Amino acid sequence: MRRGPDGTYAPVPGALAVGLEHLVELDDPTLPSIELLEEEPLLDSSNMRPHDWQRIADVIVARSGEVDGVVVLHGTDTMAYTASALSFMLEGLDRPVVLTGSQIPLAEVRSDARENLITSLLLATTPFLAEVVVYLGGAVLRGNRSTKISAGGFDAFASPNLPPLADVGVDVAWRRELLRVPEPGPVRSLRLQDVSVVALRLFPGITGRILRQVLGDPVRGMVLETYGSGNAPTDRDVLAALTEATERGVTIVNVTQCLRGEVRMDAYAAGKTLEEAGVVSGGDMTAEAALTKLYVLASGGGGRDVVSRGMLADRAGERSA
Repeated sequence: MRRGPDGTYAPVPGALAVGLEHLVELDDPTLPSIELLEEEPLLDSSNMRPHDWQRIADVIVARSGEVDGVVVLHGTDTMAYTASALSFMLEGLDRPVVLTGSQIPLAEVRSDARENLITSLLLATTPFLAEVVVYLGGAVLRGNRSTKISAGGFDAFASPNLPPLADVGVDVAWRRELLRVPEPGPVRSLRLQDVSVVALRLFPGITGRILRQVLGDPVRGMVLETYGSGNAPTDRDVLAALTEATERGVTIVNVTQCLRGEVRMDAYAAGKTLEEAGVVSGGDMTAEAALTKLYVLASGGGGRDVVSRGMLADRAGERSA
């Protein structure tokens, strides 16, 4: 990112390569040798779409046999979505994929990008790390457990329902018991299809009419962000709209609006009615993980039963048993 004439930040091709030339730390012999691949076009992460996840995954697969690890430099706004998507798309992963970025661009004097980048390069050569992670502000988080919690702090990301895989200070304190076991290779990527998946946050006063508009064709799946432990209005028309959609083959996944905790649809009558309408529990998944996982599963071409079973299963450490 560079600041333009109007004072706003925008991605500038070639700017990163110039910035890296001025990072004397990269000459240190303890750092790995790096190769910079710049995607075209460069995107503000607010413009990321599923086919961009596919582009990143394809590069990782193509180069996996030539490198010890991969660092993906990504804007923070949708980093949790990309990290989650890659964790579900990449199979046979046996080395680190580290997503990092910064809250202040590298070109600025107070940028946090320097430390984030240098630490991420070291993390990407960790021999026992074999999954997609996010690193920012001193914490190594499982990618599909991460969510952005701050627009202004350097510790912008958290993993509400799983401790950090490592805390980075003077030393890197790993929680080795949380790490995933390397998968049998070779590394490969699932192919995403052009499917329609949506997300909707419940709010007081939502109606069946609104739900029908959101759930109309060609929607294949929806992440429904509910109250508390997975509760929703027991309004008859709201429940009818959800039932009509699930009977038509739409997979609806229930995740909580709360930052911490899990969905338990059997705890309250207001949650049990969702289960009776065919809604699937998202457990303690983040909304980002649920949406990207739903997109990946819907791309597989299976029906609602197949996709629902996939959502209930732990695929890449995204949900607790």
